[in-house]
Amino acid sequence: MTGLDPEVFEAIRDLVYRRTGIAFDDRKRAFVASRVARRLAELDLEGPVEYLRHLRYADPEGSEFQTLVELLTTNETYFFREYDQLALFANHLLPELADRKREAGDRRLRLWSAACSTGDEAYTLAIILRACLDDFEDWRVEVLGTDIDRRVLSTARRATYGRRAVKDVPQPYLEAYFDRVDGGFRVRDEIRSLVRFEQLNLLDDPAMERIRGMDTTFCRNVLIYFDDAARRRVLSHFYDALHPGGYLFLGHSESVARISDAFEMQRVEGEIAYRKPLEKEEGVPAHRRRAAR
Repeated sequence: MTGLDPEVFEAIRDLVYRRTGIAFDDRKRAFVASRVARRLAELDLEGPVEYLRHLRYADPEGSEFQTLVELLTTNETYFFREYDQLALFANHLLPELADRKREAGDRRLRLWSAACSTGDEAYTLAIILRACLDDFEDWRVEVLGTDIDRRVLSTARRATYGRRAVKDVPQPYLEAYFDRVDGGFRVRDEIRSLVRFEQLNLLDDPAMERIRGMDTTFCRNVLIYFDDAARRRVLSHFYDALHPGGYLFLGHSESVARISDAFEMQRVEGEIAYRKPLEKEEGVPAHRRRAAR
């Protein structure tokens, strides 16, 4: 099969969008067709129409749909990606968060790496917390890594990476927090113990509503795959998941400006983060305090 009929492509595209929020335009038709062709061969199905029927009526637990989504999503990542943004967090925002929580007598720090892929970002955040908090032993630290893709989460839990993944890790951190193993590097247990991974669809409202009490959320280079309606839903959940005064980091090409005015933009040395306001002002309409769903 070299392509998909427009009707079948639209039906598969719409099914993926409804369940995940990921939007494919007509330019992605050949890409989707190549992934569907792979599944036709694996399942020994006759053609795209039969595959669409299989997705709709013969996949009650969604396992085949999950397999298709994993083929359609990209997972480009590595440790300390977008270093300047991480420096903003480590050098400016983390000290502020830590001081505020110390004053409140709260010694728990919770970070969320949403769409964490193979775990590089989640472990990077754990390394930053371990290295940059002078009184680290006095804190209860947790980094949550979530992704829709089961395969990348398996890689994340193994915590073993090739040289390309660690190419931007500062040498002192590489020596302190990684062990050399055959074919690459393994994150040491002292960092792995700070991180837990869960499968999560960012468009699964009940699952997203269970995530609360985060101090900082990283969701970088993900919202570009969603349309505005899906972005509003996800940003609303991110807002609700954060403590007042907590921060949201997006990719450099992403912004909340057109979607929500619930967050306060923080710009330091050219890098941007979005803060959930510390206090809710009386009389301010709800749509100005949070992203509309």
